[in-house]
Amino acid sequence: MKYEVIIFDADDTLFDFKKSEREAFRNAILEFDIEYDENHHLKIYQEINTAIWKEFEQGLITQEKLKVERFKRLSDKLNTSFDENKFAKVYMKHLADASFLFDESIELVESLHKNYKLTIVTNGLTDVQSKRIRKSEIAKYFEYVVISEEIQIAKPDPKIFEHAMQNINHTDKSKILMVGDSLTSDIQGGINFGVDTCWYNPKRLQNNTNIKPTYEVSCLMELKTILEK
Repeated sequence: MKYEVIIFDADDTLFDFKKSEREAFRNAILEFDIEYDENHHLKIYQEINTAIWKEFEQGLITQEKLKVERFKRLSDKLNTSFDENKFAKVYMKHLADASFLFDESIELVESLHKNYKLTIVTNGLTDVQSKRIRKSEIAKYFEYVVISEEIQIAKPDPKIFEHAMQNINHTDKSKILMVGDSLTSDIQGGINFGVDTCWYNPKRLQNNTNIKPTYEVSCLMELKTILEK
């Protein structure tokens, strides 16, 4: 067996974050009595949120500031006045309550945990991720869950992976596989740490970057085929 440890990303890899985001954002907007148009409001928010998390990966903004700044930018973009601090708290409360797994995730993780040490390393906010992930149906199969805000280190910094491996007492990098959907966060992070990587690419996007994963799958269950080789 080539690998002994599998590090999973959480959102958009095992968990359907877009579904969680959609539900939480809608509930927050309605709670602030804003007439909601999903095609308009959600699209703008997702563009802002994607951009600001990229800024975070690059070290241009802290997670603490990110929590509120994205809603300040949203208020400015929509030309709508609301208290971005209150909106951030309401949104994160709804997001923490919205935990949805992809259909394949449960079957995959259940089967893998018998033969591999499983961990999750996620860039996220503690109040949100702790409830969504650590209290999820699959949490019991993971030896350790790392949330970036808790340790103030985030992917693609290799130190977040070092932290995870120290906590499960594993040192052999040749036996570790990192699995995630983000080239810049998960795959680059795995490369920085010096381990093999698997890019989960369900939309079969073209990789136009210099970031080269060891493997690529478009279906989570394809991971089993890689591991069985």
